[in-house]
Amino acid sequence: MHLNSRCVRDPEYKAANPAHQIPIVAASSFVFDSIEQGLDIFDGKTEGHVYGRFGNPTIDAAAQKIADMEAHGTGIPAYGLFTSSGMSAIATTLLACVPAGQKVLCQQDLYGGTTNLIQLLENRGIGMVNANLLDFNVARLVAEQKRNAIAAIYLETPVNPTLQVIDLEKMQLLARELNALLIVDNTFATSLVQQPLSYGADIVVHSTTKYLNGHGTGVAGAIVCKDLSLYEEKLVPAYRLVGGSGNPWDAWLVLNGLKTLPLRMERHSQNAQTVAEWLAAHPAVTTVNYPGLADHPQIELVERQMKLSGGMLSFELKGGKVAAMEFMNRLNFCTLTPTLGDVDTLVLYPAGMSHRGVEPEVRRTHGITDGLIRLSVGIEAVEDILADLEQALRN
Repeated sequence: MHLNSRCVRDPEYKAANPAHQIPIVAASSFVFDSIEQGLDIFDGKTEGHVYGRFGNPTIDAAAQKIADMEAHGTGIPAYGLFTSSGMSAIATTLLACVPAGQKVLCQQDLYGGTTNLIQLLENRGIGMVNANLLDFNVARLVAEQKRNAIAAIYLETPVNPTLQVIDLEKMQLLARELNALLIVDNTFATSLVQQPLSYGADIVVHSTTKYLNGHGTGVAGAIVCKDLSLYEEKLVPAYRLVGGSGNPWDAWLVLNGLKTLPLRMERHSQNAQTVAEWLAAHPAVTTVNYPGLADHPQIELVERQMKLSGGMLSFELKGGKVAAMEFMNRLNFCTLTPTLGDVDTLVLYPAGMSHRGVEPEVRRTHGITDGLIRLSVGIEAVEDILADLEQALRN
């Protein structure tokens, strides 16, 4: 072999024993032992990888681990896909499962990006029907008017950023009445807090950027489906063709993050409970939204549906928007940033950031006022979090 060729070609290397951690497989394509084997893999007769957009060992490992966590202890089979972002997970799912001319029944106070995505899809024949999913009878009445047109119910619970909790069992009943799929965004909760598949959800989506990664080091998403035919016939083709697959590096980061997720979610929840109770007792605070508070409007549902109360809360100050702006600008320890679920405490202004794409009247109707502040409570010493909140309120 010429030296030039030796520079180009990889050496033949096979590890005598496996790596302790799942490795990053940084390859865009995969080698076949024979053309017959390659054809069999393409035809699905033999397991294997062909091209990075179709799958990758690191990506597949992350996807299936997330699926196994969502289905853990339920006896339900689950199949996962790892995507380039949470929005990619949502877009791939809706494009795969909602035919042109059909509609998605959604809560009115969805995350702004999801709302804008569905509005974009409306130009391509996929419509949106809004209803108050907190009230089963109201949701059913709205759905009945579009009975033959609704292909899916899409929801997030706890709701971002008001932390209202939607009854998954009731939404499952409504989905069955409509012969529609139930799709649940489980980003806020994770499978450590609630498992939507066990309450009848057909598909669960995640922005793994948030709690599953947990360290703010990558952007990715995931789709989990419990029906093999739906997974193979609709989701996988859309995943491969739309081009929203994740990458091995982000998959590896998520795999590492998942190792500490139980410890982190427990501390997130403990700290958030302490912060929520402290804020509720503060004279400058008018409203605190947190599933763990005794006065939460769906507290009985929270106790039945959620194992922990989670790390997210929101609150409003007496001075409204002016007070909120001044408060956020005084924070020193907590970080102002448009994300959530990292190990440190993060602050966001929903009306101007996450939900800026939602009509102001709709925002206000659902409690997303111009003075609302969202807090993703971290796992730091809770005394440091409280000290920063206290000085920002005092000053």
